[in-house]
Amino acid sequence: MRDQLDKLVQELLEKGVRYDEARREFEKMFIARALQRSKGNVGDAAELLGLHRNTIARKITEYRIKRSS
Repeated sequence: MRDQLDKLVQELLEKGVRYDEARREFEKMFIARALQRSKGNVGDAAELLGLHRNTIARKITEYRIKRSS
């Protein structure tokens, strides 16, 4: 996984992607995948990610993530 991440970071830097943009996209995707895995249950997604459910709920709103059921 570390090698894949290293390649991704190199690619992003070569394409001129800024840190803040990359972080936001990563966070959005990470949360969206956790929600898919938990069938839209915010509490379960929060537990998977090690975050408080209120943080996940705020991020869902901030990033306009669709909750799948």
